Amino acid sequence: MSDNLPLKGIRVLDLTQVFAGPYCTYQLALLGAQVIKVEPPGGELTRYGGALPELSKQGLGLSFCTQNAQKHCVELDLKDPQQLAEVLSLAAEADVFVQNFRPGVARRLGLGEDVLAEINPRLVYCSISAYGEVGPIGHRPAYDHVVQAMSGIMCTTGTDAMGPVKVGAPYIDYATGLNAAFAVMAGLRQRDLSGEFQLIDVAMLDTAMTMMANNLVTVATTGDDLPKLGNEAASRAPSSGCFATQDGSLLMLAANNERQFRDLCAVLGHPEWANDSRWANPMSRSANQEALRRLFEQEFLLQPAAQWEAQLDKAGVPASRVRQLSETLAEGQLQARGMLQSLPVGAEQTEVALPGVGFRMNGQSLVPNSAPRRAGADTPHWQD
Repeated sequence: MSDNLPLKGIRVLDLTQVFAGPYCTYQLALLGAQVIKVEPPGGELTRYGGALPELSKQGLGLSFCTQNAQKHCVELDLKDPQQLAEVLSLAAEADVFVQNFRPGVARRLGLGEDVLAEINPRLVYCSISAYGEVGPIGHRPAYDHVVQAMSGIMCTTGTDAMGPVKVGAPYIDYATGLNAAFAVMAGLRQRDLSGEFQLIDVAMLDTAMTMMANNLVTVATTGDDLPKLGNEAASRAPSSGCFATQDGSLLMLAANNERQFRDLCAVLGHPEWANDSRWANPMSRSANQEALRRLFEQEFLLQPAAQWEAQLDKAGVPASRVRQLSETLAEGQLQARGMLQSLPVGAEQTEVALPGVGFRMNGQSLVPNSAPRRAGADTPHWQD
């Protein structure tokens, strides 16, 4: 499918660093775009971080590799007039320009949308920042965990006893990358329709809001903040949420509709619970949820989580033992989906498993076929 990818023939000039911006351009690269990554001399900071020191020492750390395969890598000093001119020359020939400087920095460098619209009237210009190009806090810098604090998601995570807790992975960074790639695709379509320059403004805070849209709508409409749910389901239904089991493992359960509730009761060995007037419908279950929850908790302690998972799966009731990521990788589902591609990286040709896009297209996975490159590997021969 590599000869027939949807963005084949599209050239992207990538002036982004860290996670959100590079993840955006990584998605575009996997969809077939030629991505030219411009870095400062020595490369961006993430090249020197990650779990494998031997790769970090080579400027190919896992923190960099995760979202920078399939790109051409060029080193240019944007404060040097001659090298800045080279960036402008590249921009003149690009379809897409992506930067994630703090608002105002690109303009001060001479890479603002006004300058690039003049030299390339058909360019899709995408700015990615923490809070956006407008608004009272638009000027502020931030990283994922700072935006988690600003967005309110921390105050709905965890429990009252532990206080606000951030999400473990930098999910706002990566969601922002996806959001930006989506926006660029829309910009390319609009550019093709109108023939005009497109300006896209992507903010991490906006993305965080879309990632908790139901919470946002509820609070914006009612004015009431939401409680911390810990490991409970958003529905707060007594037949959904997290349960301890015999071997100490946790089971996450979601028996939300009537069929699932009845089948859950049957699996637990108590089909009569589904006909008890206290729990015969969603309203009565909500009114008497504490008693039902206690019964469920007692039953789930009679078997290990893996056994419950297998029995509930057979009955068609959504449930999963709470797993470590390493256990999920061992299940084989991601491999069957073609979600990961191992490529040799660095002097020792270390095999690094890299992610593809989060969907299959025409029955195929879209994964990288060229490994992350050293800083400046394509300077000045990026066109080769």
